[in-house]
Amino acid sequence: MTLKIDIDGSAGDAPYEQVRARIAEQVRSGALPVGYKLPTVRGLAESLGLAANTVAKAYRALEADGVIETRGRNGTFVAAADAAARAASAEAQAFAERARRLGLSEEDALAAARDALRAAYGSSG
Repeated sequence: MTLKIDIDGSAGDAPYEQVRARIAEQVRSGALPVGYKLPTVRGLAESLGLAANTVAKAYRALEADGVIETRGRNGTFVAAADAAARAASAEAQAFAERARRLGLSEEDALAAARDALRAAYGSSG
C-alpha cells in the first residue's frame, strides 16, 4: 500500500486542498490503514512538485480533522479510524447546543446543517 496523489493544475481546488482531500479519501476507504506512516512534508512536497508549505497546510488541516496525527520526531501517521468520527460528533453536538441557545427550532437547525453540508460537499441534494 502506498499513498497515491495526483495534483491537477487545472482543477478548481487549491493544491493543498487536493492533497488534503486525496489523503482523507484514502484513509476513509481503508487504502491507508490506521498507523500508516505518511511521508515527511518535505518528501511529499518534492515528490508532488509542490512547496513544502502547501503540504504542511494540508497536513495541518488533516490533523485538525483528526485524520492524521503527528508524533513528534517519529513522523506523521494515519490516526485511529474513529478519531474523525469523534471530532465530527463533537462539532455536531456543539452546533446543536448553539442552535438551541439561539432559539432555532429543530427543523431550522437541520435546514442550516443541510445547507452547510451541501455547500461543503458541492451537492444539490
